[in-house]
Amino acid sequence: MNKKGFGIGKVVAIAAVVAVVLFAMSLVEVDTPGPAILTEGQTAKFATCSAITAAFEESANRGYGYGIMESLGMPMAATGAKAGTDASAGDGAQAADYSETNIQVEGVDEADIVKTDGKYIYVISKGNLVIAEAYPAENAKVVATVEFGKMNPSELFIDSRNETVLIFGNLYEERYTAYPATRGIDAGEDAVQSNDAVVPVADVEEAVTDVDDGDAVAEIASMPFAPTPYPYYGMNLTVLQLWDISDKGNPVLERTVDFEGNYLTSRKIGDNVYFVINNYPHFYILEGNETVGEEILPVYRDSVDAIAGKNEFAPVAGCGDIGYLEPINPGRFVTVASISMSNPKAEIIKETVVAGGANVYASLNNIYLAEVDYSYYAMPEPLPMIAGIMPNPENSERTNIHKFALDSGKISYEGVGQAPGHVLNQFSMDEHNGYFRIATTISQVWRSDTPSTNNVYVFNNGMEIVGKLEGLAPGEQIYSARFMGNKAYIVTFRKIDPLFVIDMSVPENPKMLGKLKIPGYSNYLHPIDDTHIIGFGKEAVGAEEPWGDFAWYQGIKIAVFDVSDVENPKEMYKTEIGDRGTDSYALYDHKAFLFDREKELLVIPVLLAEIDEEKYAGEIAPSMTGEFVFQGAYVYRLNLEEGFNLLGRITHHENDDILKKAGHYYYGDEYAVQRSLYMDDVLYTISEGKILMNALYGLELINKLALAQ
Repeated sequence: MNKKGFGIGKVVAIAAVVAVVLFAMSLVEVDTPGPAILTEGQTAKFATCSAITAAFEESANRGYGYGIMESLGMPMAATGAKAGTDASAGDGAQAADYSETNIQVEGVDEADIVKTDGKYIYVISKGNLVIAEAYPAENAKVVATVEFGKMNPSELFIDSRNETVLIFGNLYEERYTAYPATRGIDAGEDAVQSNDAVVPVADVEEAVTDVDDGDAVAEIASMPFAPTPYPYYGMNLTVLQLWDISDKGNPVLERTVDFEGNYLTSRKIGDNVYFVINNYPHFYILEGNETVGEEILPVYRDSVDAIAGKNEFAPVAGCGDIGYLEPINPGRFVTVASISMSNPKAEIIKETVVAGGANVYASLNNIYLAEVDYSYYAMPEPLPMIAGIMPNPENSERTNIHKFALDSGKISYEGVGQAPGHVLNQFSMDEHNGYFRIATTISQVWRSDTPSTNNVYVFNNGMEIVGKLEGLAPGEQIYSARFMGNKAYIVTFRKIDPLFVIDMSVPENPKMLGKLKIPGYSNYLHPIDDTHIIGFGKEAVGAEEPWGDFAWYQGIKIAVFDVSDVENPKEMYKTEIGDRGTDSYALYDHKAFLFDREKELLVIPVLLAEIDEEKYAGEIAPSMTGEFVFQGAYVYRLNLEEGFNLLGRITHHENDDILKKAGHYYYGDEYAVQRSLYMDDVLYTISEGKILMNALYGLELINKLALAQ
């Protein structure tokens, strides 16, 4: 065969497919010991590596091995690579007043694609970190651009006091398999282990030179491979890079830490950043191996170790340090870890458990990981009673909430609680006066056999349910929630938008105080003060027969709710933007939402869709979708005396050609405004391609700055 164009990627592509086939063919029931668990207070620990593998095998045999395909490590996209800097940073004063990232809990920062310290703006743009000296606006300039090679950056933190930036990113890395030795055969770097012999890598290369060749596929499929038939496997890595930015024009990389797995989220409290990594184990090494050791565990590597003469991957923990969180059916590992932004050589603190995380809430003292447990679909026996709550035998979905205590970078697992139903997002959770509160929806609105209900549960410090309010808005589901001290505000929706006001002052007895029914719904609730809330979401029109029992989403709706009379909440003001199809980054990410009560400033990114009424005769149906005509920032002056006053719009597009060409299918481009912030009396809007600086209220253009090309 012609060997031109042969690459490792082809080996991985063909071999991974073969691995899936062989893995499926080789599934057999293995007689392995059950999970040996040691109990230390509330924390259960595995006793041995064999206990961990037994738990995963049992999970897979019962239908919960949902990580198999992902564990094969198929390639992910990676960015290109260069590194460099621009002009040196200049001197100058910092803004006296500037906005920060919109966060959920005061004192608990959240990573984002844009940060500012009141003088510099730090932006992740086109796979780069761009540092712009942005204050004063008239003299704005890019002072440094850092490119990350194959690592794709996603979010960042800044620490002005320690003059450091922490970057989170992801990287796909191919590795030569180290596992043949576990079967007593030393295959070496130039061979692949088979059932009866060692197959030279050259033979594999010959067989898969052309992935489009059916004969080649048949040839490699017929080779006598063991369940790990390929010489390379891939890892998705979460990468942390800590940069010294004391010289803004010349950032210096101080530390790189790679964790095997997928980054979920992070929080910064003081100098310490806590982050969560999900990881699927290498299921393929379980089959056919009588003895499996720490290779089942996720790995990490730390550039600080290179100083000591090593920089290799190592398990995140020993098997005896891995927690087993009942009643999760094991499918993956989750690691909660911390890194210091003040000491680049400080130890990485890690706590790894067999579980998973989907939504995260963090207070100043604790992190809560919520994972919906859908394993009830395959449970042959009914689920047990949970803290006095009898599950519905027809629908027993539940959310497991794992609590980790935080203390100056230290992490300790505190226990798990369970709430019936599934959780929407981080704003459906809260901690107040030592109690954890969560709002959930049981079932789905489309299920007629088990209609959905919405509920609030209160847990004590030991993660036991001590209070509950159930049965809110049957047949609807939670679209947004916000806990504010002794009150909770919940929006449910199907055709109409009820806003519920809930009294949480007595943890053992939460109760509904009042509700407001209005068209549309709110995706996000933002407090103005103790008695007024902004609701940000969509307008809606109820469908009529024969369409069914639902509503047609329309344009964006922003409302101000007055909840001073808790029994009779009311909608004070509202404004609507565009027609059906109008969208906003802020509908999905609260960090795109900018509101400042004192400045009476509200800024949101908007993708505007409008229906050209001249194209249609007669009444326009609510199912009709508009065409995109604008993308940029809508800027409002908002106060409780006058409501919404649109000051104007800011776009980064020179013209609307790209929107016209997109029709109904515009998904963003480098000039799509994603974030906004202010410094003193200047509004900054940020896309991947530009920063525009406008007067805060008049919106006159002051300056514009091109970012990475």
